[in-house]
Amino acid sequence: MEESQELALTQFRKSVEKLSSSTEGYEKPTLMRFLVARSMNPGKAAKMFVDWQKWRASMVPSSGFIPDSEVKVELEARKIHLHGPTKSGRPLLIINGSKHFPSKDQLVFKKFVVHLLDKAIASGIKGKEVGDEKSVGLVDLQNITLKNIDLRGMITGFQFVQSYYPERLLKCYVLNMPSFFVTIWKFIGRFIDKATKEKIVLVTDEEERRKFEEEVGLDALPEEYGGRAKLTALQDVFLPSPAPGMLARNKDA
Repeated sequence: MEESQELALTQFRKSVEKLSSSTEGYEKPTLMRFLVARSMNPGKAAKMFVDWQKWRASMVPSSGFIPDSEVKVELEARKIHLHGPTKSGRPLLIINGSKHFPSKDQLVFKKFVVHLLDKAIASGIKGKEVGDEKSVGLVDLQNITLKNIDLRGMITGFQFVQSYYPERLLKCYVLNMPSFFVTIWKFIGRFIDKATKEKIVLVTDEEERRKFEEEVGLDALPEEYGGRAKLTALQDVFLPSPAPGMLARNKDA
């Protein structure tokens, strides 16, 4: 690690302490994610980190993860699929937009977002957890109608990724966007920061589709997307732990 990064980490830890919290138990890669997300500004990164700790403690049970039973109504739609590893060794989280409808219970929906993001990250841990594991997203808008449009839900999802899962998204591909969704996407874009926008790829032609398949890899892609894998719903993927250990281990922070 470069000397400038070490210095930033030291200042970051001190700033966290000044905010009456601690970085004890968190590895350097985890802390670096917050620094990178805040352009290596220790003060801003420390605030983001402490805000994340408080949010995590309020959102997630003492077990360290949100069980299927708490988000059962969202899982029943079978709209989220978990695959991978991709060519880059990352989990692939697939969102089927045509199976999603605005939630009647926003708290349950927020818990569902946490549940799926935690599980995706956990599925990518091979051996010892490092703390900077990333995931790849695929949002499929094939056959969506106005009934599927959920502005609040989409904004919530991106805000959670940006504020509480910094530097966890490697890339997000958006497939089959209908013409009527373009205006909606521009509106949602107001709530997406620059760093996240740069990771989103709108696949709109054959060349971009070929590149998408090449980058993700046919072994990770389900048959429905030209790959070799069998489509697997999120709840049908069983892991030793449904959430990254560092999150569970620091649940009382």
